Amino acid sequence: MNIDKPLLKSLLIMADIIEARDPYTGGHVWRVSQFAKLLATKIGLPEDEIIKISIAAYLHDMGKVGIPDDILRKAEALTDAEYAVVKTHPSIGGRLLGGHPLAEMVSSAANDHHERLDGKGYPNGLRDEQISLTARIVSITDAFDAMTSTRPYRKGMSVETALSILQKESGTQFDSKLVNHMCELGSSGDLAHIVGHTADGLPVITCPHCGPVIAIPRNTHNGEIIYCRACHSELTLHQVGNTFEAEMTGMTNDPRNLEPRANEDAVEDVLAQIP
Repeated sequence: MNIDKPLLKSLLIMADIIEARDPYTGGHVWRVSQFAKLLATKIGLPEDEIIKISIAAYLHDMGKVGIPDDILRKAEALTDAEYAVVKTHPSIGGRLLGGHPLAEMVSSAANDHHERLDGKGYPNGLRDEQISLTARIVSITDAFDAMTSTRPYRKGMSVETALSILQKESGTQFDSKLVNHMCELGSSGDLAHIVGHTADGLPVITCPHCGPVIAIPRNTHNGEIIYCRACHSELTLHQVGNTFEAEMTGMTNDPRNLEPRANEDAVEDVLAQIP
């Protein structure tokens, strides 16, 4: 596979920095990428296509760079006017990636992941086969991760509940055959190790003060200090088995502690699959 890894890495890191603006979705693009990889494998695509779909899924939310912070970080339900602004992110992502050297591989996921088979999606109201296979896969895995992830206003759904909702919307919003394969992955337990993680083997850390999730690197040790960018809490990590629990120990207003950081372990996970 002929992919310029340094060029791709810069895109992946950019996607992570954009995601880091929203403290409630830590690890989302990695999880969507991993779910998409499993689903593409399940339907029997060639290895090169699987890798391309995984990469495209990682970059699907690039357009959120154009969404204002007060909307992107809002903890309550959005107004109709605010939701209309959020709905511009696919077309922003499509334009952002459209002139990039990797555009052919990744732009449809960014532009079309909110399209629906029944033509009621956005931004272009595409139908059925007008929507690329990549975008149809990302549509399902994006929705699944949104449903199984915890938000300030609701707890994440179980895998079973999220899959039942996908089945309910099968044939109208989502591709029926792909949903069936996603359900088979869920039944066999192949999704569980990704749900609630920010990279391979790294469960999300939840801020005990305000709820947002925080990605930590693989070399994190017991007693390390991290910071929540949402509420500015200083948190001490306590290792419990294979994960950590966070204890609030203070506050910070030092911008060096609160700057967004790329989820480098997730980026390396994606790059490692490229021969």
